[in-house]
Amino acid sequence: MTDRTTKPEPAPLAILVRPRVYIGNEISLGPGKIDLLRWVGQTKSISAAGRELGIPYKRAWLLINTLNAGFGQPVVLTTKGGRGGGGAQLTPLGQALIERYQALEDRIVATSAAELEALKALAG
Repeated sequence: MTDRTTKPEPAPLAILVRPRVYIGNEISLGPGKIDLLRWVGQTKSISAAGRELGIPYKRAWLLINTLNAGFGQPVVLTTKGGRGGGGAQLTPLGQALIERYQALEDRIVATSAAELEALKALAG
């Protein structure tokens, strides 16, 4: 199965920074959950997002439910399946999480260029 996350393919000796953020004891936010939110936004479906990432629907649903509970409000809204099919959409909070995480990732890379190059040099 092909890995279809939004993670770019690293070039030889490339450095990829993907932070994990802990907010209190309830919220853990990292590349996996952010990728899941991105795919839900694109596919409008938790099951399709899970397929894109190679994870089962139940795991995808649990990750989203954990975020919903941790933030005390939905990051994804769902409609029940059935004859017309179900669906999912990001809430403004879900979209904001993606945007803020991307901004954090970009800032870490921009402000850590010297350290990242030093790590790269150590690798060969």
